Amino acid sequence: MSNAVYSLLLHVHSIGRWFVLLLLVIAFFNSLFAGSRAYTRGDLRTGTILTIFADLMLLIGIALWFGGSRGYKMIQQLGMSDVMKDSTTRFFAVEHLTMMLIAIILIHIGKAQGKKVISDKAKHLRTVIFYGLALLLILISIPWPFRTVGSGSGWY
Repeated sequence: MSNAVYSLLLHVHSIGRWFVLLLLVIAFFNSLFAGSRAYTRGDLRTGTILTIFADLMLLIGIALWFGGSRGYKMIQQLGMSDVMKDSTTRFFAVEHLTMMLIAIILIHIGKAQGKKVISDKAKHLRTVIFYGLALLLILISIPWPFRTVGSGSGWY
């Protein structure tokens, strides 16, 4: 992958995370404060848009992982044992991808709960649980600038 394409994809991936976070927070709080109201088409639509954006970020992330220097190529060059010894290389080669993949699976499960034939209250409760876990994993696995793994990377 050329440097220009990698840089473009990295910027799209970095900016796209804000859309995923925003949609996930909206979906989470929407169901958290739903009380006994019906699970509406708007709730489903928010889950669908969230899932689409999360899947796009996953696809871009996989392209970056295989095409960039911080993922698969790092494992090839250093070997898995050396990658696992260094926290920064381990984060980008293993942890980030793994936790984001689990978070996106949780988002899909949360969205699917809204389609089940169960009470609206149960739908909201289940989406809160799955979206909340996904949100926690995503927040943990983003290379924020205040963390060692994200130092010097900026907020987008």
